[in-house]
Amino acid sequence: MAKNLAQKLIESHLVSGSLEPGSPIELKIDQTLTQDATGTMVMLEFEALGLPRIKTEVSAQYVDHNLLQTDFKNADDHLFLQSACRKFGLWFSRPGNGVSHPVHMSCFGIPGKTLLGSDSHTCAAGSMGMLAIGAGGLQVAMAMAGVPFALKMPRVLGVTLEGELPPWVSAKDIILEMLRRQTVKGCVNKIVEYRGPGLEKLTAMDRHVIANMGQEMGATASVFPADDAVKSFLRQQQREEDYVELKADAGAGYDEEDTIDLSALEPLIACPSSPDRVVPVREVAGRPIYQSYVGSSANPGLRDFAIPARIVSGRRVHDSVSFDINPTSRQLLEEISRSGDLAALLQAGARLHQTGCGGCIGMGQAPASDRISLRTVPRNFPGRSGTAEDQVYLCSPEVATASALTGKITDPRELDMDYPVFREPQQLPDMRPLLQPPQGALPEGAIAVEVELVKGPNIQPLPDFEKLPEVLTGPLLLKAGDNVSTDEILPAGAEILPLRSNIPAISRHTFSRIDEDFYQRAMDLSGDCFVVGGDNYGQGSSREHAAISPRYLGVRCVIAKSMARIHRRNLINFGVLPLLFDDPNDYDRLEQNAVLEIDAPLLQLATGKPVTLKIMPQGEMVKLRHDLSGDEMKTLKAGGLINEAREKHLTKGGG
Repeated sequence: MAKNLAQKLIESHLVSGSLEPGSPIELKIDQTLTQDATGTMVMLEFEALGLPRIKTEVSAQYVDHNLLQTDFKNADDHLFLQSACRKFGLWFSRPGNGVSHPVHMSCFGIPGKTLLGSDSHTCAAGSMGMLAIGAGGLQVAMAMAGVPFALKMPRVLGVTLEGELPPWVSAKDIILEMLRRQTVKGCVNKIVEYRGPGLEKLTAMDRHVIANMGQEMGATASVFPADDAVKSFLRQQQREEDYVELKADAGAGYDEEDTIDLSALEPLIACPSSPDRVVPVREVAGRPIYQSYVGSSANPGLRDFAIPARIVSGRRVHDSVSFDINPTSRQLLEEISRSGDLAALLQAGARLHQTGCGGCIGMGQAPASDRISLRTVPRNFPGRSGTAEDQVYLCSPEVATASALTGKITDPRELDMDYPVFREPQQLPDMRPLLQPPQGALPEGAIAVEVELVKGPNIQPLPDFEKLPEVLTGPLLLKAGDNVSTDEILPAGAEILPLRSNIPAISRHTFSRIDEDFYQRAMDLSGDCFVVGGDNYGQGSSREHAAISPRYLGVRCVIAKSMARIHRRNLINFGVLPLLFDDPNDYDRLEQNAVLEIDAPLLQLATGKPVTLKIMPQGEMVKLRHDLSGDEMKTLKAGGLINEAREKHLTKGGG
């Protein structure tokens, strides 16, 4: 039977289950990726498992988020991560090397391999024929321990690309068109597989732009074939020996299909404050801007900086615009320095920032109040930039640069110039020598020298969480609306990100973007409570702190109309019960501060019937449902994944 590429990638790593959509499966994980904002927790979790060394083919830890060293916290975290890599056998990428996703693609990406990362944009590596999935940190720690990754077999959406992009239209416009069609929740529990003749003119880094923002549609993964474009990329990175041709079988079928005529696309832009509020640039042209920002994992390629440099060459950006340039890797910064593109940007008035995620996650570069910021980043959720009530638009480097020149949102086709010519260099410097390799395995009979984990005062141990009670009772402490993101549950930014390894401290910011009094009300309660959300609750970042911090404050159950894949699993991992309204209209029956009760929650889950929620004191009933697998119910019964691993004696070879 002919198989599509997604099915072939899954089948080659299938530990258990079948390719039937919706069925539980387990996958062998070849590689893992962690970054510093999530990695400190991953390393603490791996330490808690008690294993001496990772069991994956490659695991790499990148420092790309918490780069501002305004006090000791971030610097201490970096030392801790470096020591954890030495102790457990990971590659370590120090501050300044660049954003995890393009650096991992350059150094370790291999067609046909699986990659699990504690960053939701890990899916970017699907650009080179990998099955790359974002997940919560605890699941990544388990994968590092050799435990298969469990999920439900996704449906596969086959997207045929036809034609060729016209001038001034680039890969960012392709993914914005996908978001316009699919919305931020249209690809939940799906893999998006791109194919067709339109791929021929898309480089591996063009495909990275598209695969990266598959997460913004809720997709489990995005996959591209490994073809000549991928071979050229690996040759450029001096790793051509890692190339393996991979493609769908002739005549392969898909659960869903769509087609995009690339020649019909025009410059697009996502308006505040959601990645799917996509319109043609011409519809919003003329609005004055404050900031224009080029960089991030969503546009990390050399062409994404070279094209802007050639647009502004010999010109000056508008006096009212902050033109921010965020190089995505040390390799890229070196190349644009050699080529003269960096000089062109600086001479035009650009501000150069250090290589890393930076303003994309609110770590500096926050825009001015009530002013428009155009960004080539993947997300524009409210406040993510670091400015409350921000006005962030998502666009291509072409749109960002044209607008920087004019001081207003501008369709780049209106510029009085030809579209710049750019050709990828045949070879770039190998980045791997910039990373610190894992310590090798000891020869037989050698005595190991114990590596001490370097833990500064901001690094606190994981809290211990007890199991669900026999009767779960408590107030509905927060009722939220649709499309609540993890940025709103537990924000990022320069003030909060440095607290990622200190749960008591970071929990003070839980739900602060929705209800600034939530923390104090939870502390005053000092007991169990509920949270209710609408559709697509928990979209966005994979940050498991958006599950740990509410759990630390007493949230034992989250009820929603629907939930994003990664956040749902993070709740389970830390013993928080995720339930769904059997009738979405019942959402309106639950009022904030109402006392709710679920009798014998674990027993009710096991029956396979709807779970009964009581609104106290009258005892009015609301029916809830769940989509938990048997293994997920075992995790909840244990009070979370770490508790379950300990019960299974994972460190003694069981489980």
